[in-house]
Amino acid sequence: MYCPFCTATDTKVIDSRLVADGHQIRRRRECVECHERFTTFETAELVMPRIVKRDGSREPFNEEKMRSGLQRALEKRPVGVEQVELSINKLKSELRATGEREVSSEMLGNLIMEQLKELDKVAYVRFASVYRSFEDIREFGEEIARLGDEK
Repeated sequence: MYCPFCTATDTKVIDSRLVADGHQIRRRRECVECHERFTTFETAELVMPRIVKRDGSREPFNEEKMRSGLQRALEKRPVGVEQVELSINKLKSELRATGEREVSSEMLGNLIMEQLKELDKVAYVRFASVYRSFEDIREFGEEIARLGDEK
């Protein structure tokens, strides 16, 4: 770690603490040469897989796109922001756990639907109707019947 004051390459760690619910480490450092102190924050860089769309195109995983889709499905439903954030973190963990560099948008859509099924059945049906491109009321009925059968 370079000293931001004198650019010396030798610094020592004085104190380390977990911050941000254990997702970051805050380190107090001191330069061995000029004795100035400074703080650094360390986080794990976790690489998300690329998404392979139905048309074969590829795009980087976009957390905001996933969040907005979940929020649209959950609009006016009794689901707290904390629950949504936990679901997003769980989805990201599941994607990383595949160990793949690329995953299909279909797989991601199915993971999202499973999370929505746990959060709120109405939101699940909303998302499924758009994701699976329901053509008529019969397809809605079939999906709702499948939800009833799972109980």
